[in-house]
Amino acid sequence: MAANYAGLLADKLERSGSRREASAIRERLARVPAALISAQRGAQAPGSLGGLPVDGDSRLNTVDVSRPSVGEVQLLLPSGLQARLQEFLSSVLHHDKLQAAGVSQPHRLVMHGPPGTGKTQTARWIAAQLHLPLLTVRCDTLISSLLGQTSRNLRRVFDYAQEVPCVLFLDEFDALATARGNERDVGELQRVVIALLQNIDALPDETILLAATNHDQLLDYAIWRRFTFRLAMPMPDQELREQLWAQFLGAYVPSQLSVDQLAQRSSGLSGAAIEQVCLDAKRAAILAAKPQVEETEVFRRLGLMMAMMEGQRLHSLKSEIQWLRRWHPRFFSQRVLAAAYGVSQRQIRNAIEEEDGHGDQGDESAT
Repeated sequence: MAANYAGLLADKLERSGSRREASAIRERLARVPAALISAQRGAQAPGSLGGLPVDGDSRLNTVDVSRPSVGEVQLLLPSGLQARLQEFLSSVLHHDKLQAAGVSQPHRLVMHGPPGTGKTQTARWIAAQLHLPLLTVRCDTLISSLLGQTSRNLRRVFDYAQEVPCVLFLDEFDALATARGNERDVGELQRVVIALLQNIDALPDETILLAATNHDQLLDYAIWRRFTFRLAMPMPDQELREQLWAQFLGAYVPSQLSVDQLAQRSSGLSGAAIEQVCLDAKRAAILAAKPQVEETEVFRRLGLMMAMMEGQRLHSLKSEIQWLRRWHPRFFSQRVLAAAYGVSQRQIRNAIEEEDGHGDQGDESAT
C-alpha cells in the first residue's frame, strides 16, 4: 500500500514539474522487493540481522555484525581528518537534500595508513553516529579456494548490504583489491578484483561502504576511482599523543604524571599501542587495589612497548632493566629501577655495569 501511494506521489510530482523528486521516489521504489526481504528477516529475528551471507563451501558467515553506540566509541584524529570525516557524515545525513540539488555523491570512504592508526575505530564511530549496525566483511571466509566461489561470496555480501540498513566495512581491503597485472597474479585474483569493481558500481549511492587497508600501494588503480572520500591515517603527532594518553588513562592519571613527557617519549607509537600501554598500567593498578596508576609503572610499560616496536628481545628482568636504563636514563635511576623491580640498588648497579662491560661476572645479577 505504501508503495502504491509513493507511486501516485511520484506521478503527481512529475506532472507538476518536479521531475528530480519523482525520479528519486521511483529509484527507491525499485528496491521495494529488497526492503520486503529485510522486513521479513526483521520479523523472524526481532532486533537482529537474520540470514547473514555465508560462504557456499564452508557455510560460515562472511560478515561479522556489531552495533557500536555513540557512548562507547571514542575517536581522536588530527583536526584535518576530523573535518573530512564530518564532511562524509554530513553527505550521508543530508543525502536527499544533496540529491535534490544534483550534487550528491556515493557514500564511499576508504581509509589507509599504518596499523593502529584508528581505521577500524573510525568505522565503528561512523556506524555509531549513524545509529546503524556495522557489517565487517570476514576475508578469511569470504576468500575461497574454489574457483569462482569468492566472486559469488562478494555478490551475496553486497546484495545483503542493500537489503538492510547498515554500514558495510571491508577491512584489510588489499586482500580483495590487490593491483592486477603483476607477475605473480593469477586469473582467479583478477576475476575477484573485477567482481569487486562491478559490485561497488552496482551499489546505490546511499549505501554506505567503508574500506580500510594498511597497504594502499597494493590497491588496484581502478579501486581508488570508486571512492569519493579518502582518509590517509597518519601516526599521531605530539599534540594528538597527549590527547590519547589523557583519554586512555582517564581518571587513573595521578597528579604528578606528565602527559607531555609521555607524549614526547612515545614518538613513533600508534594510537593502538598507546591504548595498550594504558590498559596494562590500569590493569596493574586495579589488581594492586590502587585508585591511580603509578608513574613508574606507566613509563616502565611504555619503555617495554618501545623495545618491542624496535625489535628488542627482552627475555629476562636483567635485560629489561638494562633497556630501560638505556632508553630513559634520566627517569630510570638506580633507585627507581630497584623500587620498580623489587631488588636492591646493588643488583641494579651490577646489571648496568655488566651491560657497559665493567661488571664482574661473579657479582650478584639482577635476575
